[in-house]
Amino acid sequence: MKPYQIAMGVALAAAAGLVLFGDKSSSGDIAEPVARNRTTAQSVQAPAPRAGKDGKPQPEVAILRLTPRATLVGESGEATFASGEGVFQGQNWNPPPPPPPPVSNAPPPAPVAPPMPFTVLGKAVADGAWEVYLARGDKTYVVKNQTVIDGTYRVEKIAPPLMSVTYLPLNQVQQINIGVLD
Repeated sequence: MKPYQIAMGVALAAAAGLVLFGDKSSSGDIAEPVARNRTTAQSVQAPAPRAGKDGKPQPEVAILRLTPRATLVGESGEATFASGEGVFQGQNWNPPPPPPPPVSNAPPPAPVAPPMPFTVLGKAVADGAWEVYLARGDKTYVVKNQTVIDGTYRVEKIAPPLMSVTYLPLNQVQQINIGVLD
């Protein structure tokens, strides 16, 4: 025999044991029938409140009459897929769209220079003037005072620990930390 067949046989034996030797006592709650006569068949009758196991009264439970099918879905042939009415009516479960943002009369914010795209590799003093070594992507730049980088940035002043650079399209000055004197 295969292992899963042995496991199935053991499970079957355990289930048979539960059927034969399991707890067969009732739970103790008995559903009592409701007495109805023909004159009150149209109205709803609630059973008298009973006390639960803990002695507290249980809430009343009423069984309502069934609603006729014609009331729910209409007469035979009225509700069809093609008519779009009744039971087969389409529903949209999507959430409602968010309200439009309020219209602002304030002017748009002034443009700002992008963050500095350069990484400082190092600096050195050559002939009494500072040189800073910058990298952007796979390009390396050696810059001095008044050097223009790619027509976009101009080095204004190199004075460790900072270097001032002007973003030319907006004429905004930015600073880069190049480190203290060595």
